[in-house]
Amino acid sequence: MRALLIWLLCNYAAQACLESNASCPLCKDVFSICQEERSWTRCYKKKIVSCTSKGRGGLIWTVDPSKESVQNPTQNHSVHIPSSALQKSRESGDNALVVVTVLDSTYFKPTSRNKGRTFLQVPTGPTGTVLGRTVLVVQAGSNPLQNLPEPVTLTFKYNETVVNGTCVFWEDEDNGSEFWSTYGCNTSNTGSEFVCHCNHLSFFAVLVNPDLSLSKEDAFNLSFITYFGSALSVVFSIISLILYACLNKRQPDRAIGLHTHLTVALLCLHSCFLLSCWWAERLAAQASDWLCGALGLVLHWSLLATVCWSALEGFHLYLLLVRVFNIYVRRYLLKLSVLGWGVPTLIALACGVSGVYGKYTLDIWNSDNSSSTTQLCWMSNSTRSLVTYVTTAAFPCLVVVFNSCMLGLVVLKLWRLRGSGGAKSDWEKVNRLWKDCVTVLGLSCVLGLPFGLLTFTYVSIPAIYVFTALNSLQGVFVFLWSLALLCKSQSDTSSSSKDTSTQKIMTTSFNS
Repeated sequence: MRALLIWLLCNYAAQACLESNASCPLCKDVFSICQEERSWTRCYKKKIVSCTSKGRGGLIWTVDPSKESVQNPTQNHSVHIPSSALQKSRESGDNALVVVTVLDSTYFKPTSRNKGRTFLQVPTGPTGTVLGRTVLVVQAGSNPLQNLPEPVTLTFKYNETVVNGTCVFWEDEDNGSEFWSTYGCNTSNTGSEFVCHCNHLSFFAVLVNPDLSLSKEDAFNLSFITYFGSALSVVFSIISLILYACLNKRQPDRAIGLHTHLTVALLCLHSCFLLSCWWAERLAAQASDWLCGALGLVLHWSLLATVCWSALEGFHLYLLLVRVFNIYVRRYLLKLSVLGWGVPTLIALACGVSGVYGKYTLDIWNSDNSSSTTQLCWMSNSTRSLVTYVTTAAFPCLVVVFNSCMLGLVVLKLWRLRGSGGAKSDWEKVNRLWKDCVTVLGLSCVLGLPFGLLTFTYVSIPAIYVFTALNSLQGVFVFLWSLALLCKSQSDTSSSSKDTSTQKIMTTSFNS
């Protein structure tokens, strides 16, 4: 009976085309024909419902509009169309015409038209990779259906490791712009499939951001680098504090005091990180206790303090290189201390009152589709909020941008000073270039610029290694910076006239 209905429908469509002298292409030729049109998606929607072919049974169905329709064009795709949508699509007769098929996503390229010319552009909607490189075409009748009272349900199964997915449809505007849009669609993820609920019919897909998977060897290596580097940072931060104390004893300097506060913040950060990881692993499957919450609070406070003091280091450079004159500030270091320690304390206490701290579990996907977990006392998974992302992502990002500008000013000033220094021997040029490079690298660590490498960890595994190594070894880099200051101080004692430009950038401070 089903085959008979399909055959009658095909004959009816073919007869209608012949009577109206319209072009009735074969179903297998519709796609290639419409590719030559200006808007191939509109052409495809129009011609696919009137195409003629003996094999239309796997593409077009005639269904009873009084009942819901469930179609499965592939093993990974499923479409559920409610009866209300079928009744709305019915044009004549007792049956409704339904088109369900799958196309390759490579033919869907976002474009924008301006004055008759077409330009490729970044999509105005969500971005990502099309799941499975497949687009699900769903159409009922020849007229577009929008604002349906009951949504159409589309299911996309997947076996890939993805961070998130968003249900989208292909938007084809009258001005020629084409892009992915989420209008009228809601997304839910069951863990093995994405379920889309949309109030219209169109070309549907799921945009996903693939998760960067690690091998078990990479996960072990990164864990070793993190713990070993943090342990080294704790040791060398203590040594740096001793060196800064010696420098301050020899010649009190506001800049040395500024570096001292930053080093204390780094010492607290790496110490609390190691304690948080150790205590969270000790708790294992147990729920978070009050001590884990306290360690999470102190770890968050230490991170905020480190970022704040890095920002104050950048502000110090701003006064040195931009303001230059009239930079006397009464009780300068005391005022900076109020900001550097007071702001993190207020934020951490506010988060503590709201109860966001606890045991945090980080899931790591491995390249063999298995997963492992890492736990630490931080902010619990169930209570992470907007405050979390503002204090741990947005604020450090602003600091990195500001300090990057300050470092650019340092490089520009060094370049100008070296350019006006007159001709030097090749050895002196190499020696000065080496000193300038060390100065820039040291300032990069002091200004907290390694935090900015976080954005590159989403694209490659080597970037994760670089980010992990630089940030876990910050205490070591600060020690090298303090050692350079100590050597510079001894060199300036014997010869105060040598390399005054680098000395000013490294050690100049404000008199109170």
